[in-house]
Parts: sequence; C-alpha cells; structure tokens
Amino acid sequence: MGKQQVAASTVRFGDLSVDVIRRDDGTVLVRPRGHLPGFPPRLGDRLHHWAEATPDAVFLAERDAEGGWRKVTYVQALACVRHIASAFLRLKLTRERPLLILSGNSVNHALMGLAAQYVGVPFCPVSPPYSLASRDHAKLKYAINLLTPGLVYAEDGATFQLPITATVPVTTPLALGSGTVRLREAISFAQLLATPISPEIDAACSQVGPDTVAKFLLTSGSTGLPKVVINTQKMLCANQVMIRETMRFLQDQPPVLIDWLPWSHTFGGNHNVGLTLFNGGALYIDDGRPTPAGIAATLRNLKEIAPTVYFSVPKGFEMLVPALREDPALRKNFFKRLSAIFFAGASLPAHIWQALQDISEAETGRRVPILTGLGATETAPYSMSVTPQTSRSGHVGQPVPGNEIKLVPNGGKWEVRVKGDNVTPGYWRQPEATATAFDQEGYYKFGDALKPVDNDDWSKGFDFDGRIAEDFKLASGTWVSTGPLRTQLIAACAPLLRDVVLAGIDRDHIAALLLLDEDACRAAFPDLVSGHDLAELCRSETLRRHLREGLRRHAQEWPSSSMRVPLAIIIDSPLQIDLGEITDKGSVNQRAVLQHRERLVEALYATNRPQAVISIHDID
Repeated sequence: MGKQQVAASTVRFGDLSVDVIRRDDGTVLVRPRGHLPGFPPRLGDRLHHWAEATPDAVFLAERDAEGGWRKVTYVQALACVRHIASAFLRLKLTRERPLLILSGNSVNHALMGLAAQYVGVPFCPVSPPYSLASRDHAKLKYAINLLTPGLVYAEDGATFQLPITATVPVTTPLALGSGTVRLREAISFAQLLATPISPEIDAACSQVGPDTVAKFLLTSGSTGLPKVVINTQKMLCANQVMIRETMRFLQDQPPVLIDWLPWSHTFGGNHNVGLTLFNGGALYIDDGRPTPAGIAATLRNLKEIAPTVYFSVPKGFEMLVPALREDPALRKNFFKRLSAIFFAGASLPAHIWQALQDISEAETGRRVPILTGLGATETAPYSMSVTPQTSRSGHVGQPVPGNEIKLVPNGGKWEVRVKGDNVTPGYWRQPEATATAFDQEGYYKFGDALKPVDNDDWSKGFDFDGRIAEDFKLASGTWVSTGPLRTQLIAACAPLLRDVVLAGIDRDHIAALLLLDEDACRAAFPDLVSGHDLAELCRSETLRRHLREGLRRHAQEWPSSSMRVPLAIIIDSPLQIDLGEITDKGSVNQRAVLQHRERLVEALYATNRPQAVISIHDID
C-alpha cells in the first residue's frame, strides 16, 4: 500500500459539526451543534475523585538526584495539598494576597498551586526568564506590584536570589524548596508540608465555586508589559470537559504525559496539567528542552516513558524527528501506545509533519494523528480544534462544543472573536485592558484572523490567517498578510530560519529581517564556521547563498507584490527580552524588532545597499 493511501489511525474524536449564521451587519456566527456536558464547580473535586477511585495511581513524577523518578500518587497528592493549604490559611493568603511562584515545573510547584486553589487562593506561576534572563527585571517588578502576593515561592534560593532581592518586598513572606536567600528569612517547603491540617480547611474548600479565581497567568507582553489574565474555576473545569469531549480517546485510558511545556503558560499549565488531573492520568515532568543542551534529557525520558499523547511546540518536533529516525529503541517506545501528537505555538513545518507521518507509519503501520487548534491564555486555552481527518499545517478547525465564534470583516480578513464558559472575565486590576479586549456583545477578541477552507461551505473549518495587528499596507495600498507570508518564507528556507520579521509599511516592496535557527544552520553546514559566533554565521557566503535561493524560489511561486520578498538581511545579534523583542516563551514581537533594529531596516531600503543585504537579483 502506498504512503498516500495509508489513513491516520482511528482515534475517538467528538462531533465538531457547526451551524453557520450570517447576520445582516456582515458578521458571521459559527456555533457548534455538540452539547457541552456539565462540569464540576472546582478542579479540586477531581483530585478527591481520583484519590478515592485510584489512590495508588501515579499522578506526578520528576527526576530525583539519583536519576530515578520521584513519584506522587493521587492519595499522596491530596494529603500534601491539604497540609500545604492549611499553611496558606495560617498565612492568610487571599485573592488580594495570592501565591506567586517564580521557579519552573516541579512536583513541589504543582502541589503548591493545587493547594492554593484548594482553599480559594489564586496562584500565579511566573515565567523563569522574567527572573533569570532579564537584566532589569522590569516585568517581574511590574507583576509583583500588580498582584501584591502574600507569599513568593522559588524552588532554589541560590538560583533566584538576585531576582528575589531586586523585586520581592522584604515584608512579603518567602518560601523555598531548598537553599537560602541572603538576608531574608524563608519558610521551607518541608515546613509547609508539615503544617497540621486546619479545622477550617473543609469549610474553605466548600466555599470554592465556579467564579472563584483559580490562578493568574501573565500574557507574553508582546505589546508591552504583561497583562494578568484571570482564570476562574469555571474556565478551567469547562475547558477540560471541552478537551475531553473533543479528544474522546482521553476517556479510553488514563493519559500518560512526558511533558516539558512551561506551567507559566496556558498550554503546559492549564491544558496539560489539567488534562492529566481531570482524566486521572500521570504527568512525568520532562527535565529536558528542545535545545542542543536539553534535548538529550528529553530523549532519555522518552525512552523510559511511553506517552499516550505527546505535546510540544514545532521546534520540539524538529529536534525529535532525527532522533526517532536514528534510534530504534526510542522510536519503539515513543509510538508504543501513542494515540495522538499535538502541537501549538506556531505552524508545524511541512517537512516535519511529513516526517512524523512517515516514521509513525513505518513503525506502527499507521499514521498517528497530528492535532492542533486555536486558543489563548484568555480562553484557558482550548477554543478551536482540528480533527484527525481535517488536520494539516495552518488549519485550526472549528470551535469546540461550548465555544461560539464570531467572524467580523476587518481589512479584507475575517477577525475571530469567541464566547464560552472557558473565556476569562478580564484582566486583574486592569479595567481599561478588559474593556478593550471584548466587543459590545461580550465576545473576546483574539486579535487573529481566520479564513474559511471553502468559501461556499464554512462547515469545513478554518485556516489561520495571521495576526490583525501585524498586517500592513505597502505604498501602493496593497495589504501584506504577515502571518502566512512568514510561514511560507520559513518553509522556503527550511531549516535555516527560526522566524522572519517583515518590513515595508508605506514602502514600495516588502523586505525581511531573518532570524536564524543557529543550531539548524550549524547542523546543515558543519564546516561553515569554526566557532559559535552569530556574527560569523551572518557573514557566511555559503549560508547567504542558500537563503537567497530560498527567497528566489518563494518569489517565483508568489510573484505578487503582497507576497514577493526581494530583499532580506540577517538579524546579527540576539533578540532582547528586556526590549520586548522576544517574549519569555520565545515568540518574536514584530513591532519591537522593527523599532529596535531600525538600522537594519534602513539598510534594506538604502539607495546603496550594504553587502549584508541579501537580494534575489544578486548573481552568484
């Protein structure tokens, strides 16, 4: 049987059929036909349920100092949560004095967050780069001032000493997993865990309801300082039912995850931790990362833990594919019980998509479904989903049951907005931001655009069509849709580019600032440079020639002025988180890069272009 004839494996999936309602004002509503079942009033009910139903099943696990797995069962997790929550009652934590967690994923982190939610105290997991990658800690200071935490937790005192000293008021209680912070008293995690169960804990737990604030999540701050998104218990619980009803294979067996995705973001922290807890699964915390230094740990973990569903970002899959090809033991364990692969954060390059399909087919005789969708921090995050039958790069599917989307004409595109029980009530202590985030009918404005797969039949779903705020006009008045164009340029130059920043507002043509994938460049051209200096890579004529050819191929396929990119230049120094050029999760802020790299933009449009500019008209 030829590869094009092999269907994806059959996994149970929910009904994503919709009704399309066209209004007289030009807007279009897309309403799921599927009914959303009821959901519990608080996430803590699921912890109680599994502690009774499967008390000895593993809930959380992480590597210990000896390289083994520290495992926490459901019944153990519930006991720990009740002790830590009792400490939080003693510390008088409230919505106005929440728990702030500075460090990354860990068993302690999970237990702290669950304990806070258990007694109605919100917690805010702050991305570690705000502490460890920033030089001025401006975003961390802003978040602490806005949230006024009643307790700040960090896994290790020595690692977080500088940001704690620089940002956490001396009057704010501090808790540490280990170590100390100079000149600061701190409560140890062991002390929290040893706190006697409070006689008030059951009453506090019973007061937690759908509208109780469960957690605060910071937006990436791509347009300035981060906003603090309110996540209620209703949002989290409703969203988990949406996930469970859509990806129904989660009901067939408790999910097993081996996952590195940061809990400071909604994908890792809400979607994956919540999915595990809601369905009685096991979450093994991956201490690796999709980086040259971190991928070895991920591969080691995947050779030990066979996931039932695997979540990552496109970069993670790019680094996983070569290892799957080369290591039969890894390949066998990875696919042994895998129902689906799920990616988010960016488009998955076509060659990586095809590679995953080919490898899964060769190993199992079937194609494991590759899934994605559309969501946001403000939607908890699951809002739209593909199905195994419709899934492809750039496709985001249909709204899931419990969500209704509204499509609004905007600059020749369809701007998408959403309503549902998973949508935030707003931003914490930021009424102006809340007011602008919703339209008059109460639909949350994603800021994204969608386009129907079939203009004559919108029930076939939607493709992502870029960010509304990033699109611009050339001097001719021609609109440039940056999202799809960036994706195409990255594919045309694959695997050499990590991202592309597009210039051309009120100019005669588009030009591009190229952000290299330095690891991929060195892997593709091992003899290219003697060292690891970005400036040396930028000067390489071999690399420049390959990028030029990629741009030429794209221009030949897309010759119109709205798509053709005749000039480009490589960004020659790392993007800066403190300047807002890159977010803590690695997303590139187009506007900030153009603002702070003005000299590169001017070089692209100079009458006498410098040698650094790559032109598709250059003759080799």
